[in-house]
Amino acid sequence: MNPIRRAVIDVGTNSIKLLVADVTGHHVQPVWEDSKQTRLGKGFYETHELQPAAIANTAAAVKKFSRLARDLKAETIRIIATSAARDAKNPRKLIFAINQASGLKTEIISGDREADWVFKGVTTDPELAQQPLLILDVGGGSTEFILGQGEHKHFRHSFPLGTVRLMEKLPQNDPPTAPELAGCRDWLRHFLETEVRPKLEPSLRQEIGLNPEHRPVLLVGTGGTTSILARMEAKLETYDRERIEATRLSLERVRWHRERLWGLPLAERKQIVGLPKKRADVILPGVAIYEAVMEQLGFSELRVSTRGLRFAAVMEAV
Repeated sequence: MNPIRRAVIDVGTNSIKLLVADVTGHHVQPVWEDSKQTRLGKGFYETHELQPAAIANTAAAVKKFSRLARDLKAETIRIIATSAARDAKNPRKLIFAINQASGLKTEIISGDREADWVFKGVTTDPELAQQPLLILDVGGGSTEFILGQGEHKHFRHSFPLGTVRLMEKLPQNDPPTAPELAGCRDWLRHFLETEVRPKLEPSLRQEIGLNPEHRPVLLVGTGGTTSILARMEAKLETYDRERIEATRLSLERVRWHRERLWGLPLAERKQIVGLPKKRADVILPGVAIYEAVMEQLGFSELRVSTRGLRFAAVMEAV
C-alpha cells in the first residue's frame, strides 16, 4: 500500500500546530511539524468572545501553514479547532477569517471527539498500544482524561481545565509570589477533588480490577507541557521525538521543575534549555496541573507522548 500524504492544522487555545505526514493505514510518518503561538484564548474567558486580534493572528498562522502543506504536496489539508472555538459565542468569526485567509473549512470538534482522537493517536506508539493507560492531554483551554487499553476506552472526559484558562483565571506577578502558587495549588486540588475524581475514580478502580495481569496503569501526558518538561529534563535544545518519548518524569522531578519554574522571573525562565521562550509564561500552570494530578491520583511516574490529536486526525480520510 502506497502512503498518502496528508496535513492537519490544529487550532488550539494557545497555539496553532501543523502536522504533515505520510499515512499508511495506522502508521503515521511525520514529514513536517511546526507550531506557532497565537494565544486564541487571550482575553477570552471573561466574555467567551474570541478577540479580533487573536482571530487575525490565528487566521494568518493557518494561512502560512496551509501554504506550507501545499508546498509539501499534501493531498488533503484538514483544519480542526478545539476548546476555545467550541466554547466561544462567536465561532463563526474565526471560521470566516480562516476561510478568507486559506480557502479552507474549519471543523470545531467536541471534547469527546478530541479525547477519542488523543487516545487513538497515543496508542500508535507500539510501546503503549496494549498497556493500560491513563492519558492526560493538557491544552490551553481544556484537559482530556482518557482511560483504556488497546482499542478499548473505559473512560473519556474533557474538563474545562487548561493552561491559558488557568493563567487568565489566576494571574501571577513576575516573579510569582508564594501566595499565588498556594492559591493555584489549592484551586487545582479542589477542582480535581470535586470535578475529576468523582467521575474518573470508579473507572480507574474498575480498570485495575479488570486487569488480569495486574499491570499498573501508566500515566501518559501528551501536549505541549509534557513535551517541554521532557525537553527540560533531557536538556534538549531542539525537538527530538525519540528522546522526548524515552524520558520518564518521577513525581519528585515534576515537583522539582515546578519549584524551579515558579521561583524564577519570566526573563530567567526564558533562558532555560528546552523551554521555548514563548512558552515561558504558560508553563507555570501546565507544570502545576501535572503535579496536582500525580499527587491526587497517586501516580509516581509520568511518561510522555508526542502523538495524540493530530496523529489520529491525519489517519482519517477527509
